[in-house]
Amino acid sequence: MSVKWGVLGTANIARGCTIPGMKMAENCELYAIAGRNEAKVQSYKDEFGFEKAYVGYDKLLEDPEVQAVYIPLPNNLHKEWVIKALKAGKHVLCEKPLALSAADAREMFAVAKENNVILMEAYAYLHSPYIQSLKDDIKSGIIGDVEFVDTAFFTQYYIEDIRMYKELGGGAVYDLGCYCTTMILSLIDSTPDFVTAKAEFNDKGADVLASVILKFENGARAVFNVGMIFDPGSDRRKDILYIHGSKGTIVSDVEYNQEGRVTYTVTSGNKVYNPSINVPQNYMLEVEQLGRCIERGEEQHITPEFSIKNAELLDKILEQIGY
Repeated sequence: MSVKWGVLGTANIARGCTIPGMKMAENCELYAIAGRNEAKVQSYKDEFGFEKAYVGYDKLLEDPEVQAVYIPLPNNLHKEWVIKALKAGKHVLCEKPLALSAADAREMFAVAKENNVILMEAYAYLHSPYIQSLKDDIKSGIIGDVEFVDTAFFTQYYIEDIRMYKELGGGAVYDLGCYCTTMILSLIDSTPDFVTAKAEFNDKGADVLASVILKFENGARAVFNVGMIFDPGSDRRKDILYIHGSKGTIVSDVEYNQEGRVTYTVTSGNKVYNPSINVPQNYMLEVEQLGRCIERGEEQHITPEFSIKNAELLDKILEQIGY
């Protein structure tokens, strides 16, 4: 069986990443696309083979054939359209960050529960077998207890983009920092009890470069740096991950959402290992997983509790930088 999906919006991430992943997913039927620009909606329909095309988001939500909705809208529109979709009885996969505050996230998950539907935040990379391999290495004890994590995510600067406007929920912490916070929270099984951060802002009120220091209740520490600072239009990026344990380390330059054959380095005592993992398209993995949740009752991989914990951390970081 397949889940009939609707896509609410014609964002670049939908066209370049998620819709191609949906087409590859074995339990996904690309049923409907909706947007505000008729020509753009029709181009998506023609390019990807959607059965239905709607001008206006409400029209898609009114279609009883739509079972699940993917929402890649600007961050400031997530709450409104997630709640509308949930109240329409649709399961929802919403792009990260799900909400602009932990309070909003709690409200959205409460609406999902009230309407007996699933809401999952779209962190495609967390579905990767590479991430599972990292977690398995830590669980095995090969590097001992995790004492410190350092991660970073840098991309190009954008001259004109929704990510550069505070009123649209833009900025490096929302756009890139949420990758780092979810990575750290996936690797350190504890709650942050100390948060401090600094940031540089553009003239539109959005942070373009941020540095964050975290300490956890179990004594572990973490730092991360994010920025939209490289040459505009260059499509350049830099991803960093270093995990320091009481018995060893893990070092990786695998990119967030990277697919194909990936390798990282584990050092334990005087032994060095280089695990190599074949990673499918991450967006396909998240769509298939939510499909199994809908059809088989599988527990969602990105749980409400995890998303809320991450939103609480983002709240503290944004407060620290004066967002």
